[in-house]
Amino acid sequence: MSRRPDPVPRRALPTRREAVEAALSRLAPRVPEFEAEAIVDRALASPGLRGAAPETAAWLGMVAYARHVFTEYDSLLEEGYDQDSARHFILDDLNAVLAEWGVRRRIGGDEETSEGEPA
Repeated sequence: MSRRPDPVPRRALPTRREAVEAALSRLAPRVPEFEAEAIVDRALASPGLRGAAPETAAWLGMVAYARHVFTEYDSLLEEGYDQDSARHFILDDLNAVLAEWGVRRRIGGDEETSEGEPA
């Protein structure tokens, strides 16, 4: 009885984490590793991003993370500013962080970034 040769092993599909990590590395090639891990954790933990494409989850997770960690956004909210006003005032700082990470895209004053994203 002859044996069939073993089939060529199929490459396993990437996990959700791997897909979001890959998308983030394309979007922000210079983001430090420890920041990337926190961004991916944020994207994976967000109920609003569970069904999002990996690129969308990476983008929205990255923007939310940078907004909360590297800008005065939370302080402005605590001072009574509404979300739109606080986002307006931190826009330059947010875009500077994104540029530092090698992100080509910029957030504009009228760009909607809150699709499923935590404030």
